[in-house]
Amino acid sequence: MKNELVLVLDFGGQYNQLIARRVRECDVYCEVHPHTLTLDEIRAKAPKGIILTGGPQSVYGDGALSYDVGLFALGVPVLGICYGSQLMAHALGGEVKSAEVSEYGRAEAEVVESSSRIFSGISGKTVVWMSHTDRVTKLPEGFTVTAKTTDCPIAAFEDTARGLYATQFHPEVMHTVEGQKMLRNFVRDICGCKGDWTMGPFIENTVAALREKIGSGRALCALSGGVDSSVAAALLSKAIGKQLTCVFVDHGLLRKNEGDEVEAAFGSGSGFDLNFVRVDAGAQFFAKLKGVTEPEQKRKIIGEEFIRVFEAEAKKIGAVDFLVQGTIYPDVIESGLGKAAVIKSHHNVGGLPDYVDFKEIVEPLRLLFKDEVRKVGRALGLPEAIVNRQPFPGPGLGIRIIGEVTPEKVKLVQEADAIYREEVANAGADKELAQYFAALTNMRSVGVMGDGRTYDYAVALRAVLTSDFMTAEPARLPWDVLAKVASRIVNEVRGVNRVLYDCTGKPPATIEFE
Repeated sequence: MKNELVLVLDFGGQYNQLIARRVRECDVYCEVHPHTLTLDEIRAKAPKGIILTGGPQSVYGDGALSYDVGLFALGVPVLGICYGSQLMAHALGGEVKSAEVSEYGRAEAEVVESSSRIFSGISGKTVVWMSHTDRVTKLPEGFTVTAKTTDCPIAAFEDTARGLYATQFHPEVMHTVEGQKMLRNFVRDICGCKGDWTMGPFIENTVAALREKIGSGRALCALSGGVDSSVAAALLSKAIGKQLTCVFVDHGLLRKNEGDEVEAAFGSGSGFDLNFVRVDAGAQFFAKLKGVTEPEQKRKIIGEEFIRVFEAEAKKIGAVDFLVQGTIYPDVIESGLGKAAVIKSHHNVGGLPDYVDFKEIVEPLRLLFKDEVRKVGRALGLPEAIVNRQPFPGPGLGIRIIGEVTPEKVKLVQEADAIYREEVANAGADKELAQYFAALTNMRSVGVMGDGRTYDYAVALRAVLTSDFMTAEPARLPWDVLAKVASRIVNEVRGVNRVLYDCTGKPPATIEFE
């Protein structure tokens, strides 16, 4: 792609890639790379700007992640965020020490340099999100303070002559009220990006690249019926037509009636010009998962079995060179990037086995966030029912059941989830929610039903609000809706005597349970 580029160097924080998401909201293409990218590699990419992310270390500590000081002499604007700001100060002769008072969470920053281009359109005091123990205590020569908080006298600083800017707080998170404006000021005003990142050219470029890559070969698409795999299938269909076969693996871990619904949506008579194959592989998956309780092990088992099923289907239809997956950027991020910790291995990224019997895995959506995928789907003419479909993880209910996965537990959570979804929809609350579902805890507790003692499972309900799935807030569902859901579940789902509601955000939790 020939788009303008803002480069993000990752120094190991957990939601650093949210920076890329915010930059793209400014219609500017952004790539995230590990901090190990060399200066020569950076020059070759010719970025219009560079952003240094946060990270968990102290810049003055042993083994701290660092970078060649030549980065700051490339003549390209650089923005350091949190650890990135401390790294900039430390590398250029400033001083970073442990703060007397740590700042975690909401803080009020005062802009003290009204001429700062980062804070253009922002004056006085503004709410920011802090997450630091260390802080810059002495600036390098040539820098000036542009913002401060009560506990952090140097909350932002810059050297406009060299195009170097820094914030101790995180402008990428939603809690920094005017953070998006700050990032826009950096990429559009300071870096001079015009904003040429839109989904129309992305589709044209991707379709052309897929045609060139696959040529006269054949491709197998892992189609789940979700928005990601559906959009991937539509892109491949546009690129190579009947050379594509879409395989829907019913692994027995789907929501209630979902297998039949996917077949109705994509099978014969659906209106999609696809070679659609449904494989009922539930018994195979349950056999492999028997006795397994560790979440990462479950994910990797499910990931490997997916591949083995696809390989078997590929052999049935003849030589297939390419496996198509609907992997998106958050999948890649959470499965580990550079020095960032693995939060959880996604079945189509970190969960893949070492050996895969395909020439190449094709992931046309790998660099897109969820809302960008939806834009592509609409541009390709996919129905809104598919484009706006609730996210559902590849491992399915396997990661919404804590502990061992069995057919009996799957049936139980299917029924509870169906009730929850039905009542939320009846209340008209589903349109506001980014994701909501029922999960089965591994907790059993004493209850009383019909004057008798029970010792059954607890179901947990989850509902979140988010635009990017990198951070999320728990939804405040009406109590009468939750009460009705709980009543129906304990009365209609045999084996459940308690219903809980998860009110944890992301972070510190993830959206899924495992």
